[in-house]
Amino acid sequence: MSFKIDKYADLIQNAIAYFWNTRNKQLNDQINLDVQDAGNRGAVTGGKQMDGFVALLTKIALDSGIPQECIYTRNNQLPGYFRPTKDWDFLIISPTKKLIAVIEFKSQVGSFGNNFNNRTEEALGSAVDLWTAFRENVFPNQNAPWVGYLMTVERCAKSMSVVRVAEPHFGVLDEFKNTSYLDRYSILCRKLILERYYTSTALLWTSDSDAYGDVAEDISINTFLSAFSGYLQGVANEFE
Repeated sequence: MSFKIDKYADLIQNAIAYFWNTRNKQLNDQINLDVQDAGNRGAVTGGKQMDGFVALLTKIALDSGIPQECIYTRNNQLPGYFRPTKDWDFLIISPTKKLIAVIEFKSQVGSFGNNFNNRTEEALGSAVDLWTAFRENVFPNQNAPWVGYLMTVERCAKSMSVVRVAEPHFGVLDEFKNTSYLDRYSILCRKLILERYYTSTALLWTSDSDAYGDVAEDISINTFLSAFSGYLQGVANEFE
């Protein structure tokens, strides 16, 4: 069964709108509490902004034949290797307790200079912890799970402008020169796949609740969702 992205276009648009609406509400709530200095932090760490994408992935999983009771979207702690647990955003676990899919959702609006490195370290740390735990047989008697990373980044002047790199002692890799933060997130997402930290990644730009798009085809939402759906169809026997 081929994947049809048009079937999910409304859910993708809804996810973007939900992201902005939730973020704006969180900011307003912070301002109303007279803690405007913490407002942007509250919007970043609110934890619910990407729930529209959770709904999108849930719908695709259900359409791929995954039972509702095998889809987990809350309290998704998985054991790690370097730390006791990590709370992931979306899990699929088979009736025989095999870890089928693990997905993380992230976003970035403003504060690009402060948070790009943080997002990079989070993505790498979570993946290394998971795969090392897998190597150590924390998830026994199963094949490797499908591990996904989906990120939305605000498209604005600051995220699209070339950023100077500091090279006080050694030169940075050529691919990072003359790049914007959106470019750097693209590089990150591609390298996460190249180095096999994630099975698939997606990077979306968005400027408001009605405007969004892919940064590049190879890390597009279509490519990500197609890979996810195809994988689930390939492991359908785990749910029989």
